[in-house]
Amino acid sequence: RDVKRLMGDVGIIRNCMKIEAAINNAKRFIEIRKEFGTFSKYMWSWVGNTPIVRKPKTIKDYRATSPESDAWSKDMKKRGFKFLGSTTLYAHMQAVGMVDDHGVGCWRKRR
Repeated sequence: RDVKRLMGDVGIIRNCMKIEAAINNAKRFIEIRKEFGTFSKYMWSWVGNTPIVRKPKTIKDYRATSPESDAWSKDMKKRGFKFLGSTTLYAHMQAVGMVDDHGVGCWRKRR
């Protein structure tokens, strides 16, 4: 019934498989939270609870994935997550500070 209601929402992407995946992923998220206490504890475990700091110098040094995001993606797929891969997880890792790969001259680079 949630999928049917969401399919009528013009404010979202109306792809039935993606809506079902979002509902499924929310349930998997809750399972992880129950297992680890918080999703944050689970997520940060993939980097040893310490941000990974890289120092890219040229555009060729930037990446879309990492061994950590690859491993995390495999674990999440094993747990039943859908439409979630290593590239998406690496972008999440960058967004939340698990990975700092700002360029050497970037003002956002950690000192």
